[in-house]
Amino acid sequence: MRGNRVKQKLQSGEIATVVSGHSISSATIDFCGPLGFDGFWIEGEHGSAAWHQIGDLSRACDLWEIASVMRVHSHDAGLIGRTLDLGVNGIVAPHVNSRSQAEQIVAAARFAPEGKRGIFSGRRSFGEVDYLERANEEVLVVVLIEEHQAIERLDEILAVDHIDVFFVAPGDLAQTMGFLGQPYHPEVQAVVQDALTRITAAGRVAGSLAHSATLARDVELGARFFLTSFDPWLRAGAQEFLSHVATVGAHP
Repeated sequence: MRGNRVKQKLQSGEIATVVSGHSISSATIDFCGPLGFDGFWIEGEHGSAAWHQIGDLSRACDLWEIASVMRVHSHDAGLIGRTLDLGVNGIVAPHVNSRSQAEQIVAAARFAPEGKRGIFSGRRSFGEVDYLERANEEVLVVVLIEEHQAIERLDEILAVDHIDVFFVAPGDLAQTMGFLGQPYHPEVQAVVQDALTRITAAGRVAGSLAHSATLARDVELGARFFLTSFDPWLRAGAQEFLSHVATVGAHP
């Protein structure tokens, strides 16, 4: 086992940063690897990540000693187990709206006595005599709080053990609150703030999107797991460059 950098930082009380983007390849991870992030988010719910890629994507993360974290598209135990068997360090479960769903995810992601994950000789077990004992210590389990129903049941979800991060996702939350496409609407952000506060007060780890307008606030509220995307950086850099070229070209 090679350790889980995100989990190690969270356990030591530090902030963990995870990066993602629409372009998913080993080369992308090689580019992001030396930048200093703690993990790479592999998008399996909305993105193009395919089964045959997961092993190589997680290996690329291993080379840079960053955690590979994959969002799966459902709570299916077979899906979660297979994803972990292919080598990722952790899973992100979407639309977790109840205690029973949270318990189902923990059971699928962890071996006994904490869960019921099926035993198989996955990539991370090769050459490891104590794999089954260490796997539970190193796997990262993230649940997404992204519907108003989840906010209403947040206390019961927070009571479930062996979940490492409770990530408050404003996009779908806004939709379920009647503010489609407005994740930074004041009413949505008020709910996000309240959720982050409740998660931290319960002694659990809160996660959030890293946005320049809310980052300082979220850190102050206790959030310690942050996801960012490199897509806006590319867009902003391209716009700045093209604007500069247009300005210079207008005055040769």
